[in-house]
Amino acid sequence: MILLRSIATVGGLTMVSRAFGFLRDILIAALLGAGMMADAFFIAFKLPNLFRRLFAEGAFSAAFVPIFAGLIEDGGKDGGKDAARAFADQALSVLLWFLLALVIVFELAMPWVMLGFAPGFTDEPEKFALTVELTRITFPYLLFISLVSLMAGVLNSLGRFAAAAATPILLNVCLIGAIVGLSGALGSPAHALAWGVFGAGIVQLLWMLAFCLRAEMPLRIGLPRLTPGVRRLIRRIVPVAIGAGVYQVNLVVDMVIASLLPSGSVSFLFFADRINQLPLGVIGVAVGTALLPLLARQLHAGEAQAAMHSQNRALEFSLLLTVPAAAALAVIAEPVTAVLFGRGAFGAPDVAATAAALAAYAYGLPAYVLIKTLAPGYFAREDTRTPVMISVVCLVVNLVLNLILMGPFLHVGIAIATAVSAWLNAALLALVLKRRGHLVLDARLKSRFVRMALAVAGMTLALVFVEPYLAGWFAAGEAKRVAALAGLVGIGLAVFAALAAAFGAARPSDLKSLRAAGRAAK
Repeated sequence: MILLRSIATVGGLTMVSRAFGFLRDILIAALLGAGMMADAFFIAFKLPNLFRRLFAEGAFSAAFVPIFAGLIEDGGKDGGKDAARAFADQALSVLLWFLLALVIVFELAMPWVMLGFAPGFTDEPEKFALTVELTRITFPYLLFISLVSLMAGVLNSLGRFAAAAATPILLNVCLIGAIVGLSGALGSPAHALAWGVFGAGIVQLLWMLAFCLRAEMPLRIGLPRLTPGVRRLIRRIVPVAIGAGVYQVNLVVDMVIASLLPSGSVSFLFFADRINQLPLGVIGVAVGTALLPLLARQLHAGEAQAAMHSQNRALEFSLLLTVPAAAALAVIAEPVTAVLFGRGAFGAPDVAATAAALAAYAYGLPAYVLIKTLAPGYFAREDTRTPVMISVVCLVVNLVLNLILMGPFLHVGIAIATAVSAWLNAALLALVLKRRGHLVLDARLKSRFVRMALAVAGMTLALVFVEPYLAGWFAAGEAKRVAALAGLVGIGLAVFAALAAAFGAARPSDLKSLRAAGRAAK
């Protein structure tokens, strides 16, 4: 497995998914705006989607991959695969029957679940009832996507990243098809979207089953048995869900508190997070997904120096792409929001409110990606306790800041609290790794970061200078607005690339280093 190729595969397919996701969100914004129906669907989508992000992009892989990869490494090519497949079969059986029971319980108890998940909606009975109805439709997606995440862990451990990375594309395609083709037949766009989520889970599951068969890893469902391997997995997956997914848990806390704020607050945070998720998903998830099995194999083989090198290069790559993205989003939040969502039922006040939240989220973007990059340093060593302790501290900080800031700043205060808690989480993860001797920043990373910061500062000044000259275009028709945003983004990219090259923040030879890091894992 080559680290760069793996990151590029996951990141490239995630980019395609985000493009379809933006098309989906543009349609939702235009048809639903930021009112009652949009708020209800976003809560209904958030519950199973939380598990999608925790399982498919974090917790399950973090717990499953090191065990699965270790079995392959210990047993050799053929014997290791047989042992790993048996473990995967056992995990699949326990997971399936447990989740089936969980889904049934939640379906029956959904009104009470929503009392805790969206307590502010109880003041509007129609909105609360719609949220319960939509969530009952979307919640079975949890079952499908959890099984998909197990299969993704199997394929990722074998160095096959493409199939799993493509599954979010299928989700977005299904939702676009549902909102375009089923809105009239099902009564409302919100109902069409809810059924689109349900259907997407089935499509994604069939997709992953096909690729597991192609990889000669057919998984079989049997009676659930708590074998030693399954017990080991269960002991880790619950704390890892908190440790690896603190950002997602923070967003849930945000949504619960946002339901107590004026109508539309849930939607403002959702749309702002969708824009913020582009660099987070493309960079953070890609690096974390590719890095975990690499570190697990290097550490299992006793290659501590190679693992340290891989960690440093992953941090360098993440910061190189994330810091300029964060600075740009913070500076041009309003034109980005206006061009993407400012049409139809999504008016100028909605744009301004969403852009303010986006700017706040953007300040925490590097921290979100650092969490994704640092967490594999724990999970590859099969340590789940430490990230849990750190995440609990950060969750408490996030909740306290939410309660303090929601009064004066409304939904923007919630976004600020999330960003601050993310930085605290990243700092604590790095500090503990450093104290244990598992993270030593090399001279190259330190030097490149200073040079990178200078390049980002120059790019930021260029965007601040150029944006006023394009104000007339942003206020014009659709074509000119899109052209103005493309021009602004292009200028930012060009200035950063030129300054990064001039200051030595990045060089073409870096690609060779990333390839070398990957060859160490072979």
